[in-house]
Amino acid sequence: MPDLPAVPDVDALRAALDDVGYLADDALATALFLAMRIGQPLLLEGEPGVGKTRAATALAEALDTTLLRLQCYEGLTAGEALYEWNYPRQLLSIRLAESRGEQLRDADLFTEDYLLARPLLAAISHPGPRPAVLLIDEIDRADDEFEAFLFEMLAESAVTIPELGTRRAIVPPVAVLTSNRTRDLHDALKRRCLYHWIGYPDPRRVEEIIRRRVPEAAGWLASRVAPAVQRFRALDLLKPPGVAEAISWTTALHVLGVADLDVAAAERTLGAVLKYDEDAATARAAGLATLIPHA
Repeated sequence: MPDLPAVPDVDALRAALDDVGYLADDALATALFLAMRIGQPLLLEGEPGVGKTRAATALAEALDTTLLRLQCYEGLTAGEALYEWNYPRQLLSIRLAESRGEQLRDADLFTEDYLLARPLLAAISHPGPRPAVLLIDEIDRADDEFEAFLFEMLAESAVTIPELGTRRAIVPPVAVLTSNRTRDLHDALKRRCLYHWIGYPDPRRVEEIIRRRVPEAAGWLASRVAPAVQRFRALDLLKPPGVAEAISWTTALHVLGVADLDVAAAERTLGAVLKYDEDAATARAAGLATLIPHA
């Protein structure tokens, strides 16, 4: 079992997450705890901005361990996520050897000294004693081929480097995958993962999150922004605002030093909470005065 003395149960993990500023409900805290104890990857899905990525970073902070993040994108290859060879350094070594009249073999060039570990190999190679947290962010943006490679690697906790052999994790990482569900993931990947959906929190929880994340802002701002964001989400928007937008909006209002969240203040900072011009137009058509709660 990995060295996790500070989190013997779900309540302890939830308290540890709270200490680093992340408010997890019981279901999410349980999912994260099981990912740690069972050693199964955890797939977090939900709308953008609900705190999926932050859940993984907060877990690493709560465990006081290394966070290794792989940001997925279309066209991402296994090599880019796993390892690369330091070709400029290899070339320099070849030229130095030639200047001395020496001949380098392939075995001299493909060694640990020239290996550049990317997040997946770094997670497998992590020495412990506590497991690293491996965040594979937005897996739904990657291609099918990379997804297939990934679930085999996670299942085995091992990778093979042709020149150096197979690397097997001594302390397997706690793997957290996030998805905005822009496409369906393969059943084979889902079968290998624990699963949790993070929905939009209610206004009271959003208010508490804002107070944690923007402590320098006046207390009344959180109590006004949280219900306003919920009212925005009730509109027919292309990109409904999540917790991240609520935090950004509060920060913008605080930086501007607004004394009241009124229509004028909302209009000036609308770009912090709504990210499409069409959504801003929808909000204006609905009437900003009706969307902003009164003090």
